[in-house]
Amino acid sequence: MIHCEGLVKIFKTKDIEVVALQGLNLTVEDGEMMAIIGNSGSGKSTLLNILGGLDHPSAGTVTVGEWNLLKVNDRELVEYKRNTVGFIWQNNARNLLPYLTALENVEMPMMLNGKVDRAYAKQLLEWVGLKDRMHNRLQQLSGGEQQRVAIAIGLSNRPKLLLADEPTGSVDTRTSDQIMDIFRRINREIGLTIVIVTHDLTLASKVDRVVAIRDGLTSTEFVKRNPGLDSTEDGFNRQGGLQEVHEAFVVVDRVGRLQVPKEYLEALGIGGRASMEFDGGKIVITPPKPIKEEES
Repeated sequence: MIHCEGLVKIFKTKDIEVVALQGLNLTVEDGEMMAIIGNSGSGKSTLLNILGGLDHPSAGTVTVGEWNLLKVNDRELVEYKRNTVGFIWQNNARNLLPYLTALENVEMPMMLNGKVDRAYAKQLLEWVGLKDRMHNRLQQLSGGEQQRVAIAIGLSNRPKLLLADEPTGSVDTRTSDQIMDIFRRINREIGLTIVIVTHDLTLASKVDRVVAIRDGLTSTEFVKRNPGLDSTEDGFNRQGGLQEVHEAFVVVDRVGRLQVPKEYLEALGIGGRASMEFDGGKIVITPPKPIKEEES
């Protein structure tokens, strides 16, 4: 569904250039539900804006389905945003029109495409648990309910890809769990590809894969393995819940270089140099051995 290779985004002003993405590599499979994590300024929201057709990449490769986002013209970009991608912002003011009801908000993107499907709009609000609130205006809905309306709006054009920028960032833990359950149900029932940008590491147990971005580069991936693989004998952890086990991957570029997370190297006391050994089955990276002075 998504393939980025050597993706670069440079923001230019009169006096300064800011490199937000500096050669990022990322692949997302069709039907996958994954999260992109990173600190503020890491480039994760810039990536999401490029995938959503809101920003234009500066260089590299970025394709979504059949669309090459580096080469699309303005007319094609409008078609892409209307028919291929749905977008959910953290700030509800960017998703919703306050003077409309929940149902009218969901129908608005359909109007831009020239055909309102009221039955489908109602179905979407039922999917997100707002069957009895669809005729309420926004001031009559809680923050969590408004965010669920935003999810329904993001699905109103039947997208192939749903992008969500910090969708749980402004709600409490209980509402966050409800929103993630909605994403998972939609992902499983209709096979929709979902990419969530967040700084919340707890989401790792609720998606198929987590990709960490640092300084505009993909740094680490975490992929779910067998949930009971490393659990206790009965398959449950000490808190009584089934354990979620994740396996970490580092990125290997086209010339074979590894992007090992800095915190891993610091934990081993590795600075500018490292020692590497290959035993036929695995590669072992250790701090460099001290060089002994030759005896005279």
